[in-house]
Amino acid sequence: MASGGRSYQLYAGVVTILSHLIAITVTVLVLVWLLKFQGGFAFKSGNTQKIFNLHPFLMVVGLIVIGGEAIMAYKTMPGTRRAHKGVHIILHLLALLAGILGTYAVFKFKDETGTKDFVTLHTWLGIIVITAYGLQFLLGFFTFFFPGAAMPARANILPWHTFFGMVIFLLAVCTAETGLLQRFITLGLGLNQEGLIVNFTGLLIFLFAVTVTLSVILPRNHY
Repeated sequence: MASGGRSYQLYAGVVTILSHLIAITVTVLVLVWLLKFQGGFAFKSGNTQKIFNLHPFLMVVGLIVIGGEAIMAYKTMPGTRRAHKGVHIILHLLALLAGILGTYAVFKFKDETGTKDFVTLHTWLGIIVITAYGLQFLLGFFTFFFPGAAMPARANILPWHTFFGMVIFLLAVCTAETGLLQRFITLGLGLNQEGLIVNFTGLLIFLFAVTVTLSVILPRNHY
């Protein structure tokens, strides 16, 4: 039985390493796509495309990749539980700020180009995600960090905090997938280099979600 348990924990380590590698690859692909094919990004520019480009960058690399790393913080780094909690909160704060800026960027783009808001499923899901992420962060911060609820209350809330955290993360992934598909169609991409980058980014985001979910399910490694 001990041998079986040990191999199970080793597998958790492999999954988290794979997840980090996928996160790096997704980040590189998004940067290549936006910098090489879409002209880069900026908050202020006569080229409104650069303003829009901030949206996929901040949502994918910020909200999803950094948010996923925040979820895995308890499983991927050595140290005390207090240190894990600190990293978990800081990464989630960075992800939330990226999500807010990414939402601002797309609405700024729509305002400057006269594009209608709240039309597509992607937009609806995005609003739900950023709102739920913010509420989840605030609840987690005041319950588990400062000022902190009583221990019995924390114990009761923790499973729900974990569950809804994963639901929001997976919904963010679904939102990103619909956004990539929408962008693929809007740009009229095919099986060219840019189209392949967008499609592979979508596939790797899905695989990232799978490995992050597994990291939550599997037991923490012993260092």
